[in-house]
Amino acid sequence: MRKLVLLGAGYGNMRILLRLLNKELPADLDITLIDRTPFHSLKTEFYALAAGTSPDSDIRVALPKHEKLTVIEAEILEIDLEDKAVLLGNGDAVRYDELVIGLGCEDNYHEVPGAAEYTDSIQTIGKSRNTYKKLQGLGGGATVGIVGAGLSGIELASELRESRPDLKIKLFDRGPRIMKDFPERLSNFVKGWFDKHEVEVISNSNITEVGEKVLYNHEEKIPVDVVVWTAGIQPVKSVLDLEVEKDRGRVILNQYHQIPNFEEVYVVGDIAALPHAPSAQLAEEQAEQIVKVLRLVWNNEALPAEMPEIKLKGFMGSLGKKQGFAYLADRTVTGRIARLLKSGVLWMYKWHNG
Repeated sequence: MRKLVLLGAGYGNMRILLRLLNKELPADLDITLIDRTPFHSLKTEFYALAAGTSPDSDIRVALPKHEKLTVIEAEILEIDLEDKAVLLGNGDAVRYDELVIGLGCEDNYHEVPGAAEYTDSIQTIGKSRNTYKKLQGLGGGATVGIVGAGLSGIELASELRESRPDLKIKLFDRGPRIMKDFPERLSNFVKGWFDKHEVEVISNSNITEVGEKVLYNHEEKIPVDVVVWTAGIQPVKSVLDLEVEKDRGRVILNQYHQIPNFEEVYVVGDIAALPHAPSAQLAEEQAEQIVKVLRLVWNNEALPAEMPEIKLKGFMGSLGKKQGFAYLADRTVTGRIARLLKSGVLWMYKWHNG
């Protein structure tokens, strides 16, 4: 039997399964999905789990069931490209004919002393659960520092404000203004929401050290009770360990999303070196192309001379449960409509995948 192995039940591999399992598959093909959890986690919603505004059950989506699909719940320790095998934490080795690596990323602490030891995370569902326990266990008037004012930091800060109005929240932004790479109207709307709801945004920040209940912004010592790190990501260790060409840790691919010299191996999602910022939308668009390439390979058909350019629709973010912001087709949308748009997209995703 020909074996297709998918590593990670993230957005990319979920889209691959959705497309493959809904159509006829080669009779000699088996698919194996390996992940540390027996479900798909909505990583874009981990901020709400950590803030306590969405229950754990809302963040999980059941994996598909199909006679051609085997699910293995295990940690992935090593990917042996030469031997075409994946080594698992339980000691097993899973061999493959084709492999799709969609393992995602972990926090990048940028070598800031104390950051790994003294900050909490929302990079995995397990870490988000632990962050929830830490944040909800704080007494009234406690101070929470959120390092990194990208989309994750913004959504966590706003959701935490709704969940815990009694906390002091400090959001550390490395740029001169929040969301500096987007239109000023969008930036002003988000900053205005934070001002109105008493979330302190600290611009031009540079966190140089984190200690127990303290962090240093430049040389200023700032007391905090909890610090949540949302200031960058990097591929997981099993991907960093791959002896292939990379760009800042992400795997460089050919136009078919394959690793050069290992064309039976595809990479999808945050760990792929692409000309776009990592996102669930990007992973899904990649997955659509990978499925087309796989079917051509299985049918012994020639691959196209060029693959279509991946075009993204934009992004959406929330400011609590009632307000939001979006940047779609070079247009800015803010307020209630933007929040409804994001809720609608999430509902549709669960409906298609649940």
